Amino acid sequence: MSSQKPPRSYVAKGSAADPERAAAEAGRRARAKLRRYCAANRLNRLGTLTYAGAGCHDPKQLRLDVAEFFRDLRAAVGGEPFPYVWVPEWHKTDHGLHVHFAVGRFIRRQLILTAWGRGHVHIKLLGGLAVGSGGLGEARHAAGYLSKYVSKTFTDPGSRVFGLHRYDVAQGFLPQGIVLHGVSAGEVMFQASDYMGSSPGVEWSSGSVEDWAGPPAVWAQWGA
Repeated sequence: MSSQKPPRSYVAKGSAADPERAAAEAGRRARAKLRRYCAANRLNRLGTLTYAGAGCHDPKQLRLDVAEFFRDLRAAVGGEPFPYVWVPEWHKTDHGLHVHFAVGRFIRRQLILTAWGRGHVHIKLLGGLAVGSGGLGEARHAAGYLSKYVSKTFTDPGSRVFGLHRYDVAQGFLPQGIVLHGVSAGEVMFQASDYMGSSPGVEWSSGSVEDWAGPPAVWAQWGA
């Protein structure tokens, strides 16, 4: 952590000094949160909700419809809450908006179709990954797809709607952080590996960057 705190001041949404850089950084944070949520909850089934007819062109109405869809779907599978994430996307044509979502359990397509009730649905379990990928690898694959759609909402001016979430998740399933303490990065990494049950598959250290100007940093990833 830096010993100096940079001066901060309130900036109204859309008024950053460098809008492109601000949008890129916000997009990076959103993608990271989405990936962690998908991985923690093993969301490995991707679905799409499409409107029939002329489609939907109202982002607020879309969010009301999707909220009702997940309430009805939860009731259809027994009433117990389950984790999910969804991201809106504009059609390339003038059909308006559709929705990409991910869940981590098998749900019959007919239940999804009935709960949606506004058009067409598609759902599939992600496969074709490397042997040993498992549910974690599948969930990361799903997160990769959804992250692309989230990125578009930050880079495409036509997709930005201030005051509305770029994506949404089921409440109560956010991954919780774990704090580890040690006198060196190696000691903390040992503790983390012990907690995860294996050594990380990928590691990165700021020590490998010749002109690194920030505080020391280490990043690691476990699993496929």
